[in-house]
Amino acid sequence: MTKLIATCVLTLTLAPALAAADWTQFRGPAGTGVADDQKPPIKFGLKENLAWKVAVPPGASSPIVVGDKIVLTAFENNKLFTICYSCADGKELWRKESKAKKIESFHPTEGSPAASTPVSDGKTVVSYFGSCGLVCYDLDGNEQWKFELPTAVTNNEFGTGTSPVVVDGTVVLARDLSKDSAVYAIDLATGSQKWKAERKQKTAYSSPVVWDDGGTKVLIVPGMASLTGYDLQSGKELWIVNKMSSVACTTPVVFKDTLVYSGWAPGGSDFKLPTFDEILKQAGDDKLGYLTKDGAAKTPFGNFFDNNDPNKDGKITREEWAENMKVLEGGENRAVALKRGGKGEIAWSYTKNLPYVPSPVVYRDRMYLLKDGPLMTCLDAKTGKPVYEAERVKAGARYYASPVAANGHIYIASLEGTLAVIAAGEDAPDVVYSVKLPEPVRATPALAHNTLYVRSDKFLYAFTEKK
Repeated sequence: MTKLIATCVLTLTLAPALAAADWTQFRGPAGTGVADDQKPPIKFGLKENLAWKVAVPPGASSPIVVGDKIVLTAFENNKLFTICYSCADGKELWRKESKAKKIESFHPTEGSPAASTPVSDGKTVVSYFGSCGLVCYDLDGNEQWKFELPTAVTNNEFGTGTSPVVVDGTVVLARDLSKDSAVYAIDLATGSQKWKAERKQKTAYSSPVVWDDGGTKVLIVPGMASLTGYDLQSGKELWIVNKMSSVACTTPVVFKDTLVYSGWAPGGSDFKLPTFDEILKQAGDDKLGYLTKDGAAKTPFGNFFDNNDPNKDGKITREEWAENMKVLEGGENRAVALKRGGKGEIAWSYTKNLPYVPSPVVYRDRMYLLKDGPLMTCLDAKTGKPVYEAERVKAGARYYASPVAANGHIYIASLEGTLAVIAAGEDAPDVVYSVKLPEPVRATPALAHNTLYVRSDKFLYAFTEKK
């Protein structure tokens, strides 16, 4: 398909009347990952149903779709950008830099200073960077306001992961750091602070959601070993559920009158980490009594050495190792469903085969969990009872992108670049189609205007059914 034909097809598809079909935040409508009114293609690839692809700068944020525009954030040449593209042909429409006094520390291969997905109310776009705070633009790229924040410092210098949400004219940002953690409520029209709720929890990477709990809008914020509900209007803490995962990477999901959340981290009861002595032996550093960077390279721990060397002296001591393990072993890995009623009461829980980074997707009364392997588990979302457990999916191995769903299918994207389409509602994860892109995919895809938008490490793709 030539670019001209692609432009014509998408222009017809993107009529203003379809604004309700936009994908305006991380994981789309209400953060659910579901767009069941959409019909993205089931078969697609570099030579099939590709409307266009454009090169994009590095970044881990997901694209959002607002009318005829796509917006994402990026980090290139030590600069932070919010960039807008045309849905019709992928042409870059505008690019705005957010200047930071200092770029936050981040993991060079697993993190990014542009990891937070923008959010839109359909008229404006708000981006968040851990390095400098929030910035709001109109859809033409004109800056409306800034809400500056100090450079984020996260545990082990992994970097920022949370994304902002917009509800009732308020931008909400959950910012859990190694210190000074807080939730901020910012007026969307003016950029002024409405309220701030300080938190004791340390570093988390999850994004919040809003749950209508019996007429009260409750802001749900995952955190280290916890899940907390706040009154959206005042920021008052309403309840807290403890004994959750020590590392919060996933986003909760509102399902009818229920809220579900799944958290997992290494060090929990279902995944014991090696002891320090075992790591030393693997590294060949047992005679030294501390772990060296060269030694760590011989172990699965090697890629994370620098993030676990707090004083940057080139060695990890037994005491430093113990401090890190204390954090990881302080939580409990489980998925939970909360009842309505304002008390954070648990309806059911499930403790096996939980994903680390990908958030669950609840689709047509079933909750799907995608774990590295990859292994997929399907639960009855009302009861938590398994439909199937830890079934192997022939599609990649590692996942940062969360599953999304539409038109009877679930779409997954792996760090190896594999995209797969799985039939929903079955008694096993039936892969009906898969394709491999040349580069990794770590950003969650977007589903809007009957199009699947995929951001890889190098390109932004638009896949749509040819007419």
